[in-house]
Amino acid sequence: MRKRDAKKNASNAARKKVSWFYSALPFNVAFGPLSTYIQIALLQYYGSTTGTVYISLITTIYNGITIPAAMLWGFATDRVHRRKPIIASSFLLVGVDLAGLFFTQSVFGFGLLYAIFGLFATASATPYNLLIMETQPKNSWASAFAKFSMIGTIGNVFGLLLSLVWVAFLPFQWLVIPLSALCLASSVLAVWLLQEPSFVFERQMIVMQKPSFSHRLLALPLMFLHVPRVHDFKRVFGGLQHELTSQVPILYLSIVAFNIAGGIFNTSLTPSMSRNGLSQSEIYAVYLVAMIVQVISFRYAAPYIARRTLVKTSVGGLVLRSVCYASMGISVYLVSGIWYVVPSIIFYPIAAGIAYAIYYTSSSTMVFHSLGSKGHGSSLGVYSALVGVATMLGSLISGFTSIYLGYYVTFMVAAFFLALAALLTASLSRFEQHPKVVQARV
Repeated sequence: MRKRDAKKNASNAARKKVSWFYSALPFNVAFGPLSTYIQIALLQYYGSTTGTVYISLITTIYNGITIPAAMLWGFATDRVHRRKPIIASSFLLVGVDLAGLFFTQSVFGFGLLYAIFGLFATASATPYNLLIMETQPKNSWASAFAKFSMIGTIGNVFGLLLSLVWVAFLPFQWLVIPLSALCLASSVLAVWLLQEPSFVFERQMIVMQKPSFSHRLLALPLMFLHVPRVHDFKRVFGGLQHELTSQVPILYLSIVAFNIAGGIFNTSLTPSMSRNGLSQSEIYAVYLVAMIVQVISFRYAAPYIARRTLVKTSVGGLVLRSVCYASMGISVYLVSGIWYVVPSIIFYPIAAGIAYAIYYTSSSTMVFHSLGSKGHGSSLGVYSALVGVATMLGSLISGFTSIYLGYYVTFMVAAFFLALAALLTASLSRFEQHPKVVQARV
């Protein structure tokens, strides 16, 4: 009996030496390059024109599946009240799913497996959020969320770096093998490192705290405390009829425009680089630089915004992102061939790094304050539904505008939606009352 207790104590001591935060690191390494892998594979197998349309359709399906997936896993988290099984199973199933990508070259196979990935990859976001709050002292929540976000970001960076090196020297289609193995490693680490908390919170607790809310939206911008109903949409947007109650629906409309723009631009960026002859490693290099810039930008976004108002910083981030999108549209029209890498590696990192960090940090704070103390569940459901549908709509638009009107028109349309978002955000005088921001990442 003593030997058994000694072994158990030794095992617990070993777990404490390795923070359970790192159980998600291998998964984040695999997650970072996956969407780009799917896009490059479709372009490789089906060519520029057909591949771009397939990318649009498959990305739309993926974005669509994350909406019910967020609902499903959110409700499962509240009902099961155990964190480890959901997290470990999520990583295990994602790893098996990614292994399946090695054996498919059909658009149906890619679409099905990417949709399954979207279904299971969303499962761990809410349990991890709750686990941080359940196991860390309340006065350490902000720093704990920042550390967990940092680990996730570092994983994304290393994933893109791994992919860049891999496709430069090894067969591209084999890349999913190490990505699958990394997800399986996260599953094993989750079983070993995670311990169930002595008490559990409901998901509603996440909405009550700015650090948890901000991190949860960054990990997955969809959160449903209950399924939104038609009445919820009417209640939120009925406020447009009166000046005093119009601020929240205008904020939500601006975020809809932002996500449509993101869906349009991000879906067509990889095809535009491939069309201009950039190699697979050069495409990954562009995304790697953008991710590094984003990490640095999030580190300084909160201090920068704290000296300014939320509305002005949000508008500034939107305008900067719009200018970058428009610059990419001009560049893809004027520049061809390998020289297209120059505007790609300049404007995209600014848009996805500096502009995104500024806008996200300020806008997520405004969303947090918009929920209020009553009816926050229905408001959050409306917000999440709008974000999901807007991203899905942007992805659907993107492929067809790129094929029939050109990539330059596609990027200009994305820039227009960002300009529209900036105009809507500029009218949000109410949120000038909330200058404090949440630092989501370090």
